[in-house]
Amino acid sequence: MASSSSITNNPPFTVTEVNALDFKKSPLKISTGIGFFDHMLDQFNSHAQIGVSVKVSKQENEDSNTTAPYDSTADTNRYGDNAPLQEKIMGQVGKALGEEFYTKILSSLPVPRQSRFCCPLDEALVECTLMTKEEEEEGELKEYFLAPFGIYPKSTGRTKIGCMTTAYVETFFSELAKSAKLDVTLRKIRGHNGHHIVESAFKAFSRAIRNLVDGTNTSFSLPTTIINGTTDNNDNDGMAKMWGLSSESHRQSLALKRFSSSQRQTKETSIDVSLQLDGASSGISIDTGIDTLNTFYNTLAREANLSLDVKCQGDTWVDDHHTSEDVSIAIGKVLNVALGTKAGLNRMWCATAKVGDTHVEVTMDLSNRPCFNHGLASLEEGDQEYVGDMSMEMFHHIIDSLVMNGQMTVHVDELSKGNNNNGMDLISAVAMSFGRALRFCSAVDPRRAGKTASSKGTLSA
Repeated sequence: MASSSSITNNPPFTVTEVNALDFKKSPLKISTGIGFFDHMLDQFNSHAQIGVSVKVSKQENEDSNTTAPYDSTADTNRYGDNAPLQEKIMGQVGKALGEEFYTKILSSLPVPRQSRFCCPLDEALVECTLMTKEEEEEGELKEYFLAPFGIYPKSTGRTKIGCMTTAYVETFFSELAKSAKLDVTLRKIRGHNGHHIVESAFKAFSRAIRNLVDGTNTSFSLPTTIINGTTDNNDNDGMAKMWGLSSESHRQSLALKRFSSSQRQTKETSIDVSLQLDGASSGISIDTGIDTLNTFYNTLAREANLSLDVKCQGDTWVDDHHTSEDVSIAIGKVLNVALGTKAGLNRMWCATAKVGDTHVEVTMDLSNRPCFNHGLASLEEGDQEYVGDMSMEMFHHIIDSLVMNGQMTVHVDELSKGNNNNGMDLISAVAMSFGRALRFCSAVDPRRAGKTASSKGTLSA
């Protein structure tokens, strides 16, 4: 059953009904009097799978400890015109939730244990890292680089989102870090939209704390670890238990029998594609007429642990453009159909791969809101015309076509550049990290019981 703690600040408000329930939706509501802040706290429910509730009530007068009744709908933004009070409320809510997180969820975790997650939105990407502390130690917001919140106005970014003052997001996370006994970093990798920068931060923190509890750090997501489950690293053991081939997730994923096929014919290409999320048991066969494209999709399918059959006859005597684009469109479409509504899936993940000295990270969300962003310095700054038998300009295009038709949000970042082996190291590292991210995004999370990982409750609308 839900317990309730009461933390009273100086008048004129009281913070009550604070709950943090692992895997359970709290029967109580989130009502802080700051509408956008309520929406952000709800991300803990959807993405941390921690049932959160909190209520901020007005006091009748400065000498009274009783609270006045209010209509939670009508009073959604009842503190919207009081910025100083907002700072106190957001700090006090952070402190109260941090205490609940530590008492009910975090206190039993190993020390130190680390977690990291990046949350991809179409207009923002924020990284969060967490580290547990000893019981007698206080946590700290070690790094906080989210501002400016967007580019309108250019000089400052947004100072308010709805009625919420953006400056006090730092106050919230600082107080939460202290009382939850966590060292926290929040860093904006990119973002031009203030709403999405804040949302990405809350979702990244939510996913990072879920992974912290599960022992499934995305920094230790190599498939060999997950498949074999033989390692002395507790975090990797957590990966094997949660997502490995012997896990309930894998069993339920296979039980869905997710399959799709397509025949696509134009004057330029004739393509047959079949894709099955079956643990690669049906095999991988890619024949596009372009060796580099074959390598890219062979690698991606292997790392994603799926079966993929692609046959394409295209006008490669004209150029590689039509074949590269059309194959990626076809694969993206069958992938999207095979994934269905995405209900019950893990939905988000970030994964890395290193080939030679080229180190790449892909952050993915099966969002139904297609968007592709990248920070591939080797692609933008390079002077190569071809990588193998494929023109370098098509590399960006095949990822974009795959992402758009796969209805996903994807950020690809080059963490370090190498000599790049004439471009093949970059191609291979992107394919590997893309496939690894897809593998975990498409995995069933049994705890969701078929429900969509979204505060909206659906990704189809």
